[in-house]
Amino acid sequence: MKVIIKTKKSRNMGVLMPVFSLPSAQGIGTLGKGAYAFVDWLESAGMKIWQVLPLLPTSYGDSPYQSASSDALNPYFIDFELLEKDGLLERADYADVKWSYDERRVDYGTQFHCNIVVLKKAFARFDRTKADWLAFLKKGKYADYALFMSLKTKFGFRPWVEWDEPYKSCEGKGLEEYIAAHREEIEFWQFTQYIFLKQWNALHAYAKEKDIQIMGDMPIYVAADSVETWKYRRDMFMLDGEGNLALKAGVPPDAFSEDGQLWGNPVYDWAKMKADGYTWWKKRMDYAFELFDIVRIDHFRAFDRFFAIPQASTTAKDGEWLDGPGMDLFEKLGKRPIIAEDLGVIDDGVRTLLKDTGYPGMKVLLFAFDGDKENDYLPSNILKSNCVAYTGTHDNEPVRAFLENMEEPARKEFETVLEEECLAADVPYITETVEDECKTMIELLASTKANTVIVPMHDVLGLGAEARLNAPSTVSGGNWTFRFTEEDFKRGKAAWLKKVTETYDR
Repeated sequence: MKVIIKTKKSRNMGVLMPVFSLPSAQGIGTLGKGAYAFVDWLESAGMKIWQVLPLLPTSYGDSPYQSASSDALNPYFIDFELLEKDGLLERADYADVKWSYDERRVDYGTQFHCNIVVLKKAFARFDRTKADWLAFLKKGKYADYALFMSLKTKFGFRPWVEWDEPYKSCEGKGLEEYIAAHREEIEFWQFTQYIFLKQWNALHAYAKEKDIQIMGDMPIYVAADSVETWKYRRDMFMLDGEGNLALKAGVPPDAFSEDGQLWGNPVYDWAKMKADGYTWWKKRMDYAFELFDIVRIDHFRAFDRFFAIPQASTTAKDGEWLDGPGMDLFEKLGKRPIIAEDLGVIDDGVRTLLKDTGYPGMKVLLFAFDGDKENDYLPSNILKSNCVAYTGTHDNEPVRAFLENMEEPARKEFETVLEEECLAADVPYITETVEDECKTMIELLASTKANTVIVPMHDVLGLGAEARLNAPSTVSGGNWTFRFTEEDFKRGKAAWLKKVTETYDR
């Protein structure tokens, strides 16, 4: 089955912009005016897709791919000005907080210590007799997450494997007594989800009015310290009896890391999941499409075979490939507008699964220039339309940094190939400045047969290494922190992008 990313045109273009990177006065991007202004900017630039990174709550390392929940929503993104308009906050509740000392960087420490304090003030003013709130609680969608976060607070945010009983085992009368005694605090964490959804749904509806689809991002794995491993460890994961990881997720050495990437997530027990008809995955996918129009599944190759690393290993050099669920899972999920992140170690099994699902895979321009004329990512080798072409992903360095870091003679060889590709595609080869080269590469990508092209915002603006979103296999203050300012959107790039869409029929 072939899956088409449906917009009003069969060829389209979009921008990757994490919510945390949006301009705002809260030290982190929010669902407020900065997000609405970005939708307006996308419309003016002729863009049809806004790709975001996971909206999940972040924890140690600040990665949205390592969250306390697979389906909860990040309270840091809740906009305080919108809460003020709703009568739940006063300006004095948040105006004096020094959210960040650098407008270009998220200070997650400040968010951790101050954001929840402000949201609890809003909760104190919230009318908990409202019919829609009571219906939300009755539905119980985020009840497990709320209990988990309440217990995380009780135990000083230590991992759940270090909690006292009966909390660690997630069962027994003592846990029921805790829920009864801490109902208000548990409801507060449900309130964060209620408010997030209210703000998100309004923003999503605004994007639809502007003919902008939102592409979400689904991490394949959940974190070791998450509500899923705490509550469902016996049913879903390869863990020992104490909840410790028997096997850890990651990938072997590749272009990103010579030691491989040791993510440390628990791996799924696919046999158990198959036995119950993949119920958890069905619910997870249904929920994703309540939030998004399109969903990109991260690390798609693991559905064919996944890399499992022994618990005691400190790198990803040691491990073995084990079988995933394959097409059996996707037949149960039905036809959906899904994009498969098919990067990394790809073999015939992954290629067959991609073909059988019909999902578009990814082509990354920054991976094209290795001297191999048969490289699948060279624009002239993108022969089928059913794919999504990127300049780079959230894990790549920006195009400008890629160019500036290139040494001779690789630089000369790159320029030769770029010129050949431009001539073949009838794209102007303009390389007077590094910014010209960045624009040329984006135009070259737009000229390809790929029916969808996505460009990270830092590449649209021609920013360098300072704007990198993430360096895989590292934990640093530079990851997941870069932010844009309102001035960035006044640089005339929207008009240029609009011209690109017209030139290349996007």
